[in-house]
Amino acid sequence: MVLIPVERLWINPDCGLKTRNWVETEAALSNMVSTAKKLRQEFVKTAV
Repeated sequence: MVLIPVERLWINPDCGLKTRNWVETEAALSNMVSTAKKLRQEFVKTAV
């Protein structure tokens, strides 16, 4: 990335999860994990 080096990026799983029910929390965490995996793959492709 141009402004922030990739190795300094973090996914924050605690954004609003305390106020959600379990179904919403599970869906949010699943989306975060899926997105993190996709971004890692994309950054690996870009770095090579």
